[in-house]
Amino acid sequence: MKLNKEQIDRLYEFTRQHYVYWYDLQTELVDHMANSIETKWQENPKIDFEDALQIEFKKFGVFGFMDVVEKRQAALGKKYNKLIWKHFKAFFTIPKIFLTITLVFGLFWLFKLVFFYEIFTVAIIVIFFLTIVALIFERKKFKKRTKKTGKKWMFEEIISGYGSFSAILMLPIHVFNGFSNRIDTLPNDYVLFGISLILVALFLSSYIVIVIIPSKAEDYLKETYPEYGFVE
Repeated sequence: MKLNKEQIDRLYEFTRQHYVYWYDLQTELVDHMANSIETKWQENPKIDFEDALQIEFKKFGVFGFMDVVEKRQAALGKKYNKLIWKHFKAFFTIPKIFLTITLVFGLFWLFKLVFFYEIFTVAIIVIFFLTIVALIFERKKFKKRTKKTGKKWMFEEIISGYGSFSAILMLPIHVFNGFSNRIDTLPNDYVLFGISLILVALFLSSYIVIVIIPSKAEDYLKETYPEYGFVE
């Protein structure tokens, strides 16, 4: 005996009631529970659907679906980090490496020619401001898409929300900035070059997170979820 549409809809509702809000993970859990319930019916056709559902849910343990959610978030988080690293490495291959080198040495000489702390502070503020603006814009786009389709996809949410990752990357610079205010003399060339390299790396990371990956989001989502382009 197979589950009917009403029972399938009930399974989706059940996953939402237990804090699974992402359509991709809901579908995976629904498929798993539907197959298990149908197997139970083969063994005992008289068992009630809701009773069979509760039996299957208990198999997930005390925390219910939360372990499944956390594992999927971790897996997709790793997938996303690999995308960041992939695009980041591209800036150190021809021809983009010439742009990277130009940015590093350009910033290095700017530090030497202009008052270091003022330029350093301006660079931090600009990167941080652009990151926040881009994050807000991307989150609005995500909410608009979600409202239109009525469905959330976990990897899409990670892509849309990971702009905050850039802000986290900024933390070491804020800490260093706090110490640098206590230094009265200009750092030596090695320190200046290291700071230039770090700032460029942070800028490229932020650019990847808030521009490159979101611009390719649909391709990555279709690669992750073949059915993504067909769900309305």
